[in-house]
Amino acid sequence: MMLADTIALLRRHQARAESGHEAAMLAEYFPFIATHEDCLRRTCLEGHLTASAWVVDPARTRTLLTHHRKLDRWLQLGGHVDGEADLLAAALREVSEESGLTRVRAVSAEIFDVDRHRIPARKAEPEHWHFDVRFLIEADPAEPLIVSDESHDVAWVPLSDVARLNAEESLARLVRKTR
Repeated sequence: MMLADTIALLRRHQARAESGHEAAMLAEYFPFIATHEDCLRRTCLEGHLTASAWVVDPARTRTLLTHHRKLDRWLQLGGHVDGEADLLAAALREVSEESGLTRVRAVSAEIFDVDRHRIPARKAEPEHWHFDVRFLIEADPAEPLIVSDESHDVAWVPLSDVARLNAEESLARLVRKTR
């Protein structure tokens, strides 16, 4: 997969993106990618594309969240793509690395959601943007979980409890889209 395929995937998502905030964020992806050939690498210091997985159970009543160690917040699984233009493959890799789940499936190869957000400066890394591309992934909640070094915890959370753990619009939109 090449960056052109990623752009085509993002263009297809434009028709499905929530109007308002998500659509406005998505519109910023295209000029960013056009002016940053290295947008798939974290060495692109202004920002970079990331891939996330909104992991749900088959009944769509729970989601798998991680209590992110560096950001100290409950979030969906995901992270840096490290040059990988196949963002779905990167999102699936992140699920495995951050939770230990192996029996997962993409509900669709199409994008579920996008979110552009600032990441605070840390050590030698300056403040920068994450242009996050999110996919809907289904997993078996009976499969044992592991907690990686990147997390304090990983847990299945009822959709109705997500806002109690993280009230940000970014997660609220994922919950709305799941319902």
